[in-house]
Amino acid sequence: MNVISEIIVGALVLIGSLLTVVTMIGLIRLPDTYTRSHAASKSATLGVLFILVGCLLYFWIDTGHISARLILAIVFVFITSPIAGHLLGRAAYYSGVPLSDKTVRDDLKTKQQKKLTHDE
Repeated sequence: MNVISEIIVGALVLIGSLLTVVTMIGLIRLPDTYTRSHAASKSATLGVLFILVGCLLYFWIDTGHISARLILAIVFVFITSPIAGHLLGRAAYYSGVPLSDKTVRDDLKTKQQKKLTHDE
């Protein structure tokens, strides 16, 4: 492995690790379920993707083979994590989990009101 590829792989893994730390801070500091879900689904997905891409490049450059398992893991995380975060937030909203006091706008509430007035 040459120095440039080591730097690129190291940078990708470091960026992924920093994004994962940002996720952890967001899970601790954010006020309600919805913002925590956003932090977990967005930045954790990017963090894991950067780490997996760094691993993929490392093994590709080092051995000359592309790992199908790593590619499948990248695709799986890229597809499932944001969808799971969205569905968990939606389920929390419909089950009555309260919003934070700092919430400025509730788009689902206006949609429900429009739907109720349209159905009548």
